[in-house]
Amino acid sequence: MQDEISTAAMPRAERGRHWERAVRRRLAPVDVTPHPGTTDFEGTLVTGDEGCLRLLSMRAAPLRLSRTPGPGPAAGDDHVILLLQQQGTAAVRQDGREAAVGSGQLALLDLRRPFFLDQHTPFHMYGLRLPERALGPSAERARYLTGRAIPTTDGVAALLRPLATAIASGATGLAGHVRNRLAGTVTDLLATLVDEQSRRHDGTESATGRARFIAGVRAHIDARLRDPALSPARVAEAHGISLRYLHVLFEGEDTTVHRLIQQRRLEECARELLRRGRVSRTISAVARGWGFQNAAHFSRVFKSAYGCSPSEWRDAGPARDAS
Repeated sequence: MQDEISTAAMPRAERGRHWERAVRRRLAPVDVTPHPGTTDFEGTLVTGDEGCLRLLSMRAAPLRLSRTPGPGPAAGDDHVILLLQQQGTAAVRQDGREAAVGSGQLALLDLRRPFFLDQHTPFHMYGLRLPERALGPSAERARYLTGRAIPTTDGVAALLRPLATAIASGATGLAGHVRNRLAGTVTDLLATLVDEQSRRHDGTESATGRARFIAGVRAHIDARLRDPALSPARVAEAHGISLRYLHVLFEGEDTTVHRLIQQRRLEECARELLRRGRVSRTISAVARGWGFQNAAHFSRVFKSAYGCSPSEWRDAGPARDAS
């Protein structure tokens, strides 16, 4: 069953707010901003469900859909959306990439993380929203597709586009159980598209992009070592990724995020104790100043890392190299 929302019957002054409520309720908790200068906003949103897919058809005046950094999504809200641009040209931005998506092209957005989708002219767009977990093992590679325009002239995209368009438009004329199976086929094709596209971009982007991202994570950790609440979960949240994906990124780093945080805190404690010697703060105060909440735990991990107790390290004086 399809549900249609239109601003046509609404008072002009209320159309923008009415449209935003409809989009947030049926798509995701995103911000909706009409294009500057739009005085008579018009829009129509048709939605329906097939299997795990939420189908959308959106026609509207120029606008921006966005999600900015803030509180994470609710538990279980792990949706991504495949966009099928039918009319107009959209600008998409996510994960440090930006692309123009023309008529007939596809784009993928992760609705949990910050993004911008700008429609600068009146537009028509289909969308297929689905839980990321529906992509199976391909879900971890979906990040390679965000912020990109995906041509549909060849490869898996050429197979996916007509089927996705047919099911999103409601134009199949098929029985319900057949449409449900078609939704499963579209989902499988999308997972295959993720695999295909991620392999294309893996060689050109993964090494430099991953290194740049990890460098940013390390800088984030260094800037917050004194915060006792710093944790892998907090780091993942600050970067708009899942904790599982953060661990995947660090698989080639010969350490974990937890160990990195502890290692950097220990290094800073060691430097402070050595630099100030006996005129430094107490050992427990130094430990607390760098995020350790338990003095006994700090002493144990320090001795494990440096082969001596914090007091022995401090008493060794400037002859010891803390670098």
